[in-house]
Amino acid sequence: MDNTMIWIIIAVGAIVVIGVVALLARNARNQRRHVQAEHLREEIDHESHRVEKREALAEETAAKARAAQAEAEAKAAEAARLQQNADTHRDAVTTSREDLDARREHADAIDPKASRDEELQPDAPSPGKQS
Repeated sequence: MDNTMIWIIIAVGAIVVIGVVALLARNARNQRRHVQAEHLREEIDHESHRVEKREALAEETAAKARAAQAEAEAKAAEAARLQQNADTHRDAVTTSREDLDARREHADAIDPKASRDEELQPDAPSPGKQS
């Protein structure tokens, strides 16, 4: 064999060795990337569980807020109804007092003795109209 043939065999061997090394390096790189990707997926799964728990908490809190709002609206409606009842009672009291005052004045007007008593005591308050 001559020198050229030896160099060709060495060159082919070097190319094969370089190819094998490149293939091994690529496989090692791919394995590292696979491991890294799996690690990222685990982190994502863990984070997803935390996010789902937080979402459930947010939904629960929103439901409580809606319930509290509904309760507040019901209480406001009850307060408005009670206030309306109180106003109705006040109006009835005012009407009753006006009626009683009118009846008292009428009784005083038709009672001859009440008229004389008032004439005798001008500074005295009239019956039923005390301050």
